[in-house]
Amino acid sequence: MPQRSSHPQNHTLTPGAMHFRRVRAAELAEVHALLSANGWTARIGSLPQFAELIEASQVAEVAVVDNRIVGFARGISDGRSNGYLSMIVVAAAHRRMGVGRRLVEHAIGTNPQVTWVLRAGREGAAEFFAKLGFEQSSLAMERRRLSRGV
Repeated sequence: MPQRSSHPQNHTLTPGAMHFRRVRAAELAEVHALLSANGWTARIGSLPQFAELIEASQVAEVAVVDNRIVGFARGISDGRSNGYLSMIVVAAAHRRMGVGRRLVEHAIGTNPQVTWVLRAGREGAAEFFAKLGFEQSSLAMERRRLSRGV
């Protein structure tokens, strides 16, 4: 999840400077390291466990700037009615430049019939997602998973 940057700049990358695509198998270690460096270690497990998460996910997209992965989004969706956005991460050096916003927009697509849900528990997450049209909901329920002890 993009967090507030300690950097004073608030630049926006030009649309041509960044592109989005499905993560490639050869990039899993790089994405795993990005997630680990940004507080997701307990959710992604080991590299083989992370590879299984990606394999089972309909959405596993990267943001690429200058041939470097600077962001990652993972989600699960049927593409018709429901979607769950599970992870959004932007490298610290690329925050507050529009990467997170564009990555979310790319990940959820353009079908207005899909209802996307997410958990916005990290600092600044609710404000970030509200700017993208997400709203607080009292309709969701959850059954929490057992901790893996990772």
